[in-house]
Amino acid sequence: MTAPGGLARLRFWRSPPDQPRWARPALLAVTALAATGYAWGIGNVNLEPFYGAAARSMSTSWHNFVFGAFDPWGTVTVDKLPGALWVQALSLRLFGFHLWAIVLPQVLEGALTVLVLYRAVRRVAGAGAGLVAALVLAVSPVTILLNRGNISDSLLILFLVLAADATTKAFMTGKVGSLVLAGLWVGLAFQAKMLQAWLIVPALFGVYLIAAPATALLRRLGHVALATVVMVLVSLSFMTAVTAVPAHDRPYIDGSCDNSIFSQVFVYNGIDRFAATRVHQQGCSTPSHFLVEAGKVGAALGLGTASIPPGLDRLLHGPFGRDDAWVVIPSMVGAAALLISRRRRPRTDALRAAALLWSGWSVLTWVFFSEGRYLNSYYLAALVPALAALCGLGSATAWRYRHAVATRLVVLLTVVASTVYSLTLVPAAAGVRPWIIASVVIVAALAVGILGASLRRRHASLWTITCGLGLAAVALVSTSAWASGSVVAAGEGPFDTPYQSPAITYLSQVVPAHNRANEWPLLVRFADASPPSVAADVFESSYFASEDIFATGHEFLPVGGFTGQVPVPSVPQFIHYVATGRVAAATAAVAPRSHNPVIIWMIEHCAKQAYGTTTYRFQGTTMQRYVCLRAQGQKAEPRPATRRVAARGGKAG
Repeated sequence: MTAPGGLARLRFWRSPPDQPRWARPALLAVTALAATGYAWGIGNVNLEPFYGAAARSMSTSWHNFVFGAFDPWGTVTVDKLPGALWVQALSLRLFGFHLWAIVLPQVLEGALTVLVLYRAVRRVAGAGAGLVAALVLAVSPVTILLNRGNISDSLLILFLVLAADATTKAFMTGKVGSLVLAGLWVGLAFQAKMLQAWLIVPALFGVYLIAAPATALLRRLGHVALATVVMVLVSLSFMTAVTAVPAHDRPYIDGSCDNSIFSQVFVYNGIDRFAATRVHQQGCSTPSHFLVEAGKVGAALGLGTASIPPGLDRLLHGPFGRDDAWVVIPSMVGAAALLISRRRRPRTDALRAAALLWSGWSVLTWVFFSEGRYLNSYYLAALVPALAALCGLGSATAWRYRHAVATRLVVLLTVVASTVYSLTLVPAAAGVRPWIIASVVIVAALAVGILGASLRRRHASLWTITCGLGLAAVALVSTSAWASGSVVAAGEGPFDTPYQSPAITYLSQVVPAHNRANEWPLLVRFADASPPSVAADVFESSYFASEDIFATGHEFLPVGGFTGQVPVPSVPQFIHYVATGRVAAATAAVAPRSHNPVIIWMIEHCAKQAYGTTTYRFQGTTMQRYVCLRAQGQKAEPRPATRRVAARGGKAG
């Protein structure tokens, strides 16, 4: 009996007529596997407090939401475009303040990326290749780490994979609308991570120029020009709208010394990423001693990746290698095999064009990350879709030419090289290293043995070829899967790397969890003692106010933006806050003294707090508590002795 039409439509697990029956169920299983890794322990994750504070502040008012305000009063923005934070803030408005509500958007974005990558690869190489690409992406440790946090790269990567999918459709069909759609996706990706979204544009539009069916090059150039115009207009739309709003009607633009969002994007988040030193902008103050020293905390403790110098090999070993390099060898072999085997095909060959697109993505991103001045581990997640796609395309090529001896020999050598290299990425101190080595070596040995036997004609049966290639695929992804399992089991997040030392995991995970359980309730009680119109405290740098805002949702007035250098609030604004009773107390660096003019004024005009914890040392600096209230009948509450620095020493990027 035929099921009713409505019920049939609900059976989403069934494959469409143009795909094998196993394709849709297998894809859903891979996506569920990925989402499980992203969401495991979602209610107890360690989040970036700076972005968490901004998302919470943005969820409290639509004014803060639109402009990406960092603090509840909306005095200053976050130091990035707020595209990804919009999604997190909407989740908080919908579900209320919960850690899982902040992470949920990244879980969904990561799962959608798996689905879109499958579609992009399937368009040119079939369901099998798409499924391999989706699986490689799903078991990539850096992707899992990224999507377990509150970092904007999850949305960036989703939009860029959508752009690659649209470009693939465009060069296969020649439809300009698909290429324009790719430009739209890149423009939306710009709202999430700014200039990084433009990084792969040469690969996208260059492949269209090479492979699109339109005969005339001038016509193809016209299509690319139109898509570029759309991309630029969408990219700059929010920046243009913010610029049109008078400065007194919006928060100050962090990361700029002239209250310009264009300076924030193209200088602070652009040129400064590659310059040996930051570009000096007129209007900003010199960074204070304790802020400079605070930036070194994480590196001194072995946390983060700030101390790893630039170089083309920086992504092949150490923390970066453990993040992204597990499938570098099979992806390179897959790309080379495709480009060589299809070198004599017509200009419009879709498989070769796809190989060029994903190879261009990986090369451009690799060079960018290799030479960047500062690189967080989670940045490398932007490499993985390209590497995964090349693995999928390569697997399809290997299967298509599986009866050729040369194909099986290449696969055999790839398994050997990739296994040896992957095992060198696993540090000797990893507690599960013997199990990893044993399991990986056994599977790789079986694959090599069977493939080696199949090289002899009398053993080249369908069973040996199929079994050998299947075991080879398992061997090539097994080390990545092991690394992914380790980070999920340890409850790690975007700033962590697979197989890091227990001491680092303790500082990056256990200590923040202890702070949430023990210090956040104290902060909430402290903040609740002040009405919403009064800042519970004042700190130099948005980062040092972020933990308190994140924990309480109350105003802890930041001075100087994220770096402590930008002119917000101005001295007259701060004097007005004091005169109207909106500032209860403040914390200032007194030896060496802060360079920020607001902090200097506060030291000279506010009274030292006479009770509670009034002074302490931090990074070689003496910090002093001050009382600045001038309104009658008000007093500053003593502040609880909470930690002022996250264990990793601060966000960057």
